[in-house]
Amino acid sequence: MRTFDLSPLYRTAIGFDRLAQMFDNAQRNDQPSYPPYNIALVAEDKYRITMAVAGFSRSEIEIETENETLKVVGRKQKEDQQVNFLHRGIAARDFEQRFQLANHIKVTGASLENGLLNIELVREVPEALKPRKIDIGAGDSNVQRLEKVAA
Repeated sequence: MRTFDLSPLYRTAIGFDRLAQMFDNAQRNDQPSYPPYNIALVAEDKYRITMAVAGFSRSEIEIETENETLKVVGRKQKEDQQVNFLHRGIAARDFEQRFQLANHIKVTGASLENGLLNIELVREVPEALKPRKIDIGAGDSNVQRLEKVAA
């Protein structure tokens, strides 16, 4: 396996430290794989994260956003009765899953149905950052205005 040293990015790129950290985290193999999830593009600028959280209730799951990071935490409540499982195939362990959100991505809602947690996201770019057209005026009109101001 090939490894990359990203430390030069930290020294030479100003303001891109978050990008370098994302690359650094992506090449690590210690990323959590539980619970399984899908990320789907629902429509232009709309996304959905679907997580398989079978056995968890609404009260056992917390969703939180902070500093462009989405954190989903599941804490299973301890059962009062001891069950003697012959086979235990449904994982009911605690989890914490983090997603790095791009600029202007907002969480708009979440729902839990049939063991699937759906988190809705939307990209809301502010008007000031959206592309805008600049009209090109006739070159002579600008020169004539300047001549009138000078006279």
